[in-house]
Amino acid sequence: MDFWYKDAIIYELHVKAFFDKNNDGIGDFQGLIEKLDYLQDLGINTIWLLPFFASPQKDDGYDISDYYEINPDYGTLRDFKKLLGECKKRNIKTIIDLVVNHVSDQHYWFKDVVKNGEKSQYWDYFIWSDNEEKFKETRIIFSDTEKSNWTWQPDVKKFYWHRFFSSQPDLNHNNPEVVAKINEIIKFWSGLGVDGFRLDAIPYLCVKEGTNNENLEETHCVIKNWRKFFDANFPDKIFLAEANQQAEDLAKYFGKGDECHMAYNFPLMPRIFIALKKETRNPILEIMENLPEISENCQWALFLRNHDELTLEMVTDEERDYMYNQYAKDPKMRLNLGIRRRLAPLVDNDRRIIEVLNSIIFSFPGTPIIYYGDEIGMGDNIYLDDRNGVRTPMQWSANRNAGFSQSSHQLYLPPVMDNVYGYQSINVESNLSQSSSLFNFMKSLTAARKNYRAFGRGKIEFLKPDNSKILAYVRTYEEEKILCVVNMAKSAELFELDLSDFKANRLMEIFGQSIFTPVYNQKYIFTMQPHSFFWFEIKNTEK
Repeated sequence: MDFWYKDAIIYELHVKAFFDKNNDGIGDFQGLIEKLDYLQDLGINTIWLLPFFASPQKDDGYDISDYYEINPDYGTLRDFKKLLGECKKRNIKTIIDLVVNHVSDQHYWFKDVVKNGEKSQYWDYFIWSDNEEKFKETRIIFSDTEKSNWTWQPDVKKFYWHRFFSSQPDLNHNNPEVVAKINEIIKFWSGLGVDGFRLDAIPYLCVKEGTNNENLEETHCVIKNWRKFFDANFPDKIFLAEANQQAEDLAKYFGKGDECHMAYNFPLMPRIFIALKKETRNPILEIMENLPEISENCQWALFLRNHDELTLEMVTDEERDYMYNQYAKDPKMRLNLGIRRRLAPLVDNDRRIIEVLNSIIFSFPGTPIIYYGDEIGMGDNIYLDDRNGVRTPMQWSANRNAGFSQSSHQLYLPPVMDNVYGYQSINVESNLSQSSSLFNFMKSLTAARKNYRAFGRGKIEFLKPDNSKILAYVRTYEEEKILCVVNMAKSAELFELDLSDFKANRLMEIFGQSIFTPVYNQKYIFTMQPHSFFWFEIKNTEK
C-alpha cells in the first residue's frame, strides 16, 4: 500500500443533502455525480459518504435495515456503481459509512427473531436478558432520549441490548457468526470499488459483565479479525475508526498497525475551540504532546466537528461547561453531550477564525476533513429536530430551493433562509464569482497541502515562544521543512521565534510565494494580525 490516505483531503457529505437530480426533493447519486467537477475544483481527493443503505431513517440512516440495498430515495446500485466509476476518472477515492455496532429493528435478522423467538437462526445475533440488571456499569450515550440500554420486546418477552436508540438493537459481536457476516458485507462493497470504510461506534462491539462495555479486549480481537480479512483480500483499502474515547483508549484502535488504518482525533477537536476562546496554545499542546505514538502505517483524521455536532463526551465537566457557555448559549444548540452547530455559526461567522481553524487541521499530523457546505460558510437551523439543523440542503445558488432541487414539492428539509446564512447570499455560485471568497480560500488551502507531503506524512515539533498566544510548529518530511505559525489572539501580536536550527535558511510564504529575510540570528521577530496564520517553506539559501 502507498499510504494514499495520508495525503487525502476528505469531503464528507450526505447524498440526500447534496443535489437533487430527479427533482423529488431528496438528493441522489445522480445529483452527486453531476457535482463531482465542483468537488474536483475545490481540490478534495476523497469523499466520505454518510449512510445510504436501506433504512427506516429513524437515525438518519445509521439504522440499517439491509446492508446490501441502497435507499431507493438516493437511487439504485447501478447509480452507485456509476458514481464510483466517475470518481475514479477524477482520481477521487470513496469511503463509506459502515454501521457495525447495531442494526435497525426493521432489519430482517431482528424481524425473524421477533417472529420465531429463540428458534430463529438469528437469535444469538443480538443480546437478550430477562431483566435490566445486567451491565449496570454501562453509561447511556443518548441520555437525552434513552433511560436505559435495555428495551422490552413483547413478542419474545425479553429485553434486548442497545447502546444508541431503542430502535437500534446492538449486534452481538461476541458471536463469531456476526463477525463473519460483517466480513461478507465488507467484501461485497470492496468488490464494487469502495476504497474504505468508516467503522461506526466501534468501542461498543463486545460486552462483558462487570465492565463498562467499552474498549474491551474482545472488541479489539473482532477488529483484528476484520483487518486480517481485509488485508488478505483488499490490501489497498482502509478502515477509519469512529471511537470517541480518551487518547489512551482511542490510540488502541490502531493496534500495532493491525486494526484500523485511521482514527478521528476526538480529544483534539474541542481543545482547538477552547484554545481559541482562551487565546492560548496550551489546550492544544496538552493534547498533542500526550498523544500516544502510532505505527507508521496509521494516521489521525482531523475534523472541526464530528459532522453532526461538536462532540463533548470526553472533555471534563469544566471544559464542557466552558464550551456551552462560549459556543452554545441557547439550549437549542445543545444535544446529548455536544453542540449541534455548523462551523460558521459556531464562530459568529468570523472569517479570520474560520481560516485559522482550517489552517490547523490542514497542517497538523493527520488527514483533514471538510463537512459539506463548510467551504462556502453555510449556516444551520437550530429549530429543526435532532441534528437536522446541520443536515440542510447544499446551497448552490440564490434560485428557488437554493438551487438544490427543481421540485415543486417540499424538500427533505427546508434550506437555510435566515438573514445571515440564507441561501440568497451564501451559495456556491456567489462564492465562485468572488476571488476573495471562502471557497477560494479553501481551494488555496487544499492546493498548498497537496504540494507538500510533510503535512500528511511528516513529523511535528512545537516551538514555544514566550508569547503563549502563538501556536508555532515545524512539519518535516524527507527534504521538506514547513514552519506554521498561528496567532490565537483577537489582538495583533509581536513575538520572537527561536529558529536557530534553521540558520542560513530563508522563509518563503507558501500562499503568496513571498521571500522573507533569511534566518541569520537565533531570534526571528514576527508581527501577526489578530486571528491569522502563516505557512512558510524553510528553504536552504544555497539551493
